[in-house]
Amino acid sequence: MTRRERTVDVLVVGAGPAGLGGGAELAASGAGHVEILEREQAAGGIPRHCFHGGFGAGRIGGGAIGSVYARQCVDAAVRAGAVLRTSVTVTGWAGPRTLDTTGPTGLERITARAVVLATGARERPRSARLVPGTRPPGVYTTGELQQAVHLFRQRVGTRAVVIGNEPVSHAAADTLRGAGLDVVALVTDQPPSPLPAARLRTPLLTHATVTGLTGRERLTGVSLRHRDGRTTTLPCDTVVFTGDWIPEHELARRGGATLDPGTRGPAYDASYRTRATGVFAVGNLLHAVESAGTAAAEGRDVAAPVLRHLAADPWPTGRPALAVDAPLEWIAPNLVAPDGSRPLHDRFTLRTGRRLLSPVLVVGQDGYVLHRERLLLPAVPNRSFRLRGDWLDRVDPHGGTVRITVH
Repeated sequence: MTRRERTVDVLVVGAGPAGLGGGAELAASGAGHVEILEREQAAGGIPRHCFHGGFGAGRIGGGAIGSVYARQCVDAAVRAGAVLRTSVTVTGWAGPRTLDTTGPTGLERITARAVVLATGARERPRSARLVPGTRPPGVYTTGELQQAVHLFRQRVGTRAVVIGNEPVSHAAADTLRGAGLDVVALVTDQPPSPLPAARLRTPLLTHATVTGLTGRERLTGVSLRHRDGRTTTLPCDTVVFTGDWIPEHELARRGGATLDPGTRGPAYDASYRTRATGVFAVGNLLHAVESAGTAAAEGRDVAAPVLRHLAADPWPTGRPALAVDAPLEWIAPNLVAPDGSRPLHDRFTLRTGRRLLSPVLVVGQDGYVLHRERLLLPAVPNRSFRLRGDWLDRVDPHGGTVRITVH
């Protein structure tokens, strides 16, 4: 089959909040022909099958439910002049900033002056978490559950267990309750939640590890091992594995964008530039996972550096990396921009693997301390916290890795 070749100014891959926000801002800013590709039949990303509120609070609609927010993001991009194409899958790279696609109109090869990757993130399913046992129906991730309930109107079960204790876990529990299920428990291997007990509508089992699933024709239970060695089985016909996000980084990696070992997304600087020339990245591809509002804000924020690149701004090389020491898990952005670019809201985003009551964050490079900052609130797993960026002008752009440690 003949592959049609054409060119655009900016090609955005992914039509979730980040890709739509970036496409809207770029089109409105005069970036030329801006095209957004989405492999799903409908644009909007994860919010389109989220039926809880709070999306876009303070910017679009004062906090709409996810499906409404997704439509608003789509409408904003189209009104700004971006070309939105759904059911189009990017199959690979044919060269720098040249992508091969397949879709309803056939095979294409699209070359862009700039590529913005906004492919998002996904939750690890049961298989990737290496949970043993049988493989009966009734096992979901949050996204699979929300699609089954809200998009396909399926009946998913009667009695459920949610694995995880973070915002998405509570959203999954709400979806289950709304579908008429009894949510037996939230299960986490972490210590007790910092949330007040009154806010937890479901019993929370902490320091508990999932050791297996039981059932053949249908799920019958979730087996647990507690910290004291006890083992129990929770009877249920539905289990939802939540959190444990991983960026959808395959396309970025195949395009030559080095991955950060902490986030597992592309390494990038405060201007969203990866290590692949002309390739930018935004949203939860970079840091799984932040809110839809954060992803959309990053999409809008990428417009300025993309416009500078289109105006022949040179692509930086040799940028020092930012890295963290345990118990910190990752920092984003994770490259130092030589042109003095600062992250969104002049704050770096970090995650920790265990609770830190009153941590002091120390930023150092080549044996020199660049910054110390004590956090006013505890840092807890599965929730981001921020580090000021006013120390960036003290980084040696030709020096070694910048490390962030906890004292």
